[in-house]
Amino acid sequence: MFDVAIVGGGPVGMLLAAELGLQGVRPLVLERLAMPSGESKAGTLHARTAQSLDRRGLLDLVGRSSRGSVSFHFSGMFGLDLGAVVEEGASIVGSPQAWAEQVFARQAAALGAEIRRGQEVTGLVQDDERVVLTVNGRELAARYVVGADGARSVVRRAAGIPFTGTQARVAALMGDVRLLDPYGVPPGYTRTPRGWIIVWLDPAGHSRLITYDFRAPHPDRQAPVTLAELKEAAERILGRPVPMAEPRNLSRYGDAALQAETYRAGRVLLAGDAAHVHFPWGGQGLNTGLEDAFNLGWKLAAQVHGHAPDGLLDTYHAERHPVGARVLWNVRAQTALADPDPSVDPLRELFAELMRFDDVNEYLSGMISGVHTAYDVGVPGAGRMAVDMVLKIPEGAGPPVRLVELLRAGRPLLLDLAGRDDLVAVAEGWADRVDVVRAAADHPAEALLIRPDGYVAWTSEAAGHPLRDALVRWFGPSAQNDSAPNDSARNDSAQTR
Repeated sequence: MFDVAIVGGGPVGMLLAAELGLQGVRPLVLERLAMPSGESKAGTLHARTAQSLDRRGLLDLVGRSSRGSVSFHFSGMFGLDLGAVVEEGASIVGSPQAWAEQVFARQAAALGAEIRRGQEVTGLVQDDERVVLTVNGRELAARYVVGADGARSVVRRAAGIPFTGTQARVAALMGDVRLLDPYGVPPGYTRTPRGWIIVWLDPAGHSRLITYDFRAPHPDRQAPVTLAELKEAAERILGRPVPMAEPRNLSRYGDAALQAETYRAGRVLLAGDAAHVHFPWGGQGLNTGLEDAFNLGWKLAAQVHGHAPDGLLDTYHAERHPVGARVLWNVRAQTALADPDPSVDPLRELFAELMRFDDVNEYLSGMISGVHTAYDVGVPGAGRMAVDMVLKIPEGAGPPVRLVELLRAGRPLLLDLAGRDDLVAVAEGWADRVDVVRAAADHPAEALLIRPDGYVAWTSEAAGHPLRDALVRWFGPSAQNDSAPNDSARNDSAQTR
């Protein structure tokens, strides 16, 4: 029996496999496709995802980073500066989804994950001890299963998890085509009274072309897209001929905004599009899914190893469900603003003016880029990602090191920045699970407790909140404590909400 089976070998599933492997768990990845499709529906990684990848040493592998000022849009209105809210590292990363998936798959395999392709999961049943999957007509058992199998997740449906929200009212088409008059089509985002056309132009090759039709959703979401259908939609929206040929990667989708009511049902968990789907404004979907994986990986590994404190695995839903809900909220707002009806023009004009204010730019850019993500960890001043800093190690103990480099092993870290022998002594009981580093740095706190996903679990600035309480809450009882960690039977028996 496998400890963890991940259904879905896209970028989210592969990154989760890598995160589990980093924690010493060897997961099984079950992917329906016999070979990677090579199709990239997304190509943007935002700042928070870039920061998380930097903490694993993967950032330079996934794409090209842009730092400093970066112009971005909200509902197709360019006026945001993503760089204005980024305290460290890349403001945005150009990373074709298919390439990122390969990077994560190689990392997962190197860390011991078993990847099986051509494996179609058609159902599951679970009890207090395991989950039994039906895979290619045969049964396969695992202690835990994670559904990372997309918007039409078999895992989510089989686990009986409701997927609720608003249904589609927009019909979108997408494809890569050779434009026969490439300079006769406006590049970028174009809104007309008849809809939207978005073009990533490649005059010498295939251009990515997308159309948004607000008249009605697709009557048949599963129907194949033809070149003639895409061409007709583009010409209707632009009001002139758009000759094109050599189509590939044609697809259709809508603006349904749906979210799983719970990200955990007993031994079954959800991540990525299996947990939340929405219109692709701002490329937030893939980023939200990857951050799901960073949040879940270390918690699920602790559960498998048997040293997870009571309720740790449930914090995955508690922390990530509100983040997903907020993404769906801002995407719905962008879709409402994008309505092509001319009556919406004054609202868009007003919104464009508001985006010029620094406070509005910071609010929207922080939302889109994910850098404003914070978790309620029960400690004032904690819950945000620990900002990278240069740490000066005591003389003779080593050269200066960046904080992100210390997090690449995926272990919790107590950072002592003020010679706090008392705090170091407290952490000794968790030496098997928590690393201690003593250094000097330009930081207001004397000490920080940092989770494996890079978020601050405790800070010395929070008076009345002992370090010991935070260590127990996130990493279980001390090894010196007579009470053993919660036994796996009690940990594993959490029921569906």
